[in-house]
Amino acid sequence: MASFDPLLDKDGVRLTVDEAIATVTLTNPAKRNAQSPALWRALAEAGRLLPGTVRVVVLRAEGKSFSAGLDRQAFTPEGFEGEPSFIDLARGTDAELDAAIAGYQEGFTWWRRSDIVSIAAVQGHAIGAGFQLALACDLRVVADDVQFAMRETGLGLVPDLTGTHPLVGLVGYARALEICATGRFVLADEAQRTGLANIAVPAGQLDDTVGELTAALLATPRDALIETKTLLQGAVSRTYEEQRTAERAAQGRRLRDLAGVGD
Repeated sequence: MASFDPLLDKDGVRLTVDEAIATVTLTNPAKRNAQSPALWRALAEAGRLLPGTVRVVVLRAEGKSFSAGLDRQAFTPEGFEGEPSFIDLARGTDAELDAAIAGYQEGFTWWRRSDIVSIAAVQGHAIGAGFQLALACDLRVVADDVQFAMRETGLGLVPDLTGTHPLVGLVGYARALEICATGRFVLADEAQRTGLANIAVPAGQLDDTVGELTAALLATPRDALIETKTLLQGAVSRTYEEQRTAERAAQGRRLRDLAGVGD
């Protein structure tokens, strides 16, 4: 059954579910979906609230920009109301600082769970934390006006919201370093050519293209897709022989399941 009422709608994040499809929407277009710790907590909560029926999660954003990155209020002495400022965090112990950043990262870590496939539909600016949120997803479909940029290094910081691992995996170390160190924009053509984007389309076709990709994913048997995703996720850290072994084990499970034979 489709759920027409949001399961979550707060702090710039809305979660809706329609049977096997969940949609997470960034809902603060007036601020170009700038991000804050409250938004990151809401993203983490959205992941926890996903029903077991969900197979595909679409991440989208209202307005002309996907996300302009961290709200600049974070850099003021007072920070966000009710939140520790960056200055407060810097004055804490190493353990406290580590715990705070780990908490922020939780909003970015669940998108690659093996039981779902996540798709980021990205238009306009996706800068800093916005770029990293798009990178948190399995797949990215971008509009032809997309502008990716990693601006943290230029601010004297580092990208710390889980974006460095997928970025290097997609474009390689040298290009990832150059993108982060210069803070330059990566536009749609380069994004598709280098693997940052799976598909680039005119802005007016973004929603339809994401819908077509979602339908194709849902047409694949769920257990086979889960096994395939898990197999591919582990490929980078395995040797060739280890991957062959993993393939045999996964295929054995699938064949037994299809034949109705227990382990």
